[in-house]
Amino acid sequence: MQNPTERASTLAGGAYAFGAYLIWGFFPAYWKLLGGVAPGVIIAHRIAWSFVFVAGLLTLGRRWPELLAALRRRRTLGLLALTTSLISCNWLLFIWAVNTGHVTEASLGYYINPLVNVLLARLFLGERLRPLQLAAVVVAFAGVGWLALGLGVVPWVSLTLASTFGLYGLLRKRASVESLTGLAVETGLATPVAVAWLLLVPASGAFGSTQGEALLLVGAGAATAIPLLWFATGARRLRYSTMGIIQYVAPTCQLGLAVLAYGEPFTERHAVTFGLIWTAVALYAADGLLARRPPVPAAPPVLRT
Repeated sequence: MQNPTERASTLAGGAYAFGAYLIWGFFPAYWKLLGGVAPGVIIAHRIAWSFVFVAGLLTLGRRWPELLAALRRRRTLGLLALTTSLISCNWLLFIWAVNTGHVTEASLGYYINPLVNVLLARLFLGERLRPLQLAAVVVAFAGVGWLALGLGVVPWVSLTLASTFGLYGLLRKRASVESLTGLAVETGLATPVAVAWLLLVPASGAFGSTQGEALLLVGAGAATAIPLLWFATGARRLRYSTMGIIQYVAPTCQLGLAVLAYGEPFTERHAVTFGLIWTAVALYAADGLLARRPPVPAAPPVLRT
């Protein structure tokens, strides 16, 4: 049983995590409002204004020494350079997918992402797959294979989003740097490229075509950083298995927007694919719940005379 302080911390952690995934779930609605702006321009603003927002937080918390220390560690800096490339590609592809009518495929990518994480942990960290985890991975990739057979093409948007975010998480885990500091380094490394890109864009398109688009582009920094920080706060207060279940709020919201709000097709083949993915999710969640249970104590031996 948790004491009142632990219970309050868990409830707060749940609120932070749920809020983060809810924002991510409705992100397509934000990027849809910028449908008239080129994806490259959107991602450049997202990176640059994220750095400005995070730099402000570092200043308020007097945490610049942490960032400077991270920059002095070659291994950490090298890993963060790789994560910068991965998360930038992930963000760019997601924005492109939203504004070209591929939100359903994007949601599928984030449904299978946790299962990709399990597979990456097996391949690169030597973690053994428990039976339910293995079953979840097999069922999920059967679903992806079924969709690929029906479409005649590999669902590359889904797989690229899942793999880039999975590799990003794997490398960030090895970087040994706090979340805010890591995000500051990543956006700081990418900001010169983002600014250079904006300077190449005609002035009439660098901030969109309306005042509303300009405000949304500037606000993309806070919209990016806030859920990441909420996620980090929630992850510190919740069990890993609990986070594993809450994370499905985001792709569920994305799928709802895709089908109900944007009218993207959801065929029988999609239904079978997502049915298999949801089965895999259920297996993954069940594994997490079973893994957190304390072992049942063995019965005392029976004394025989």
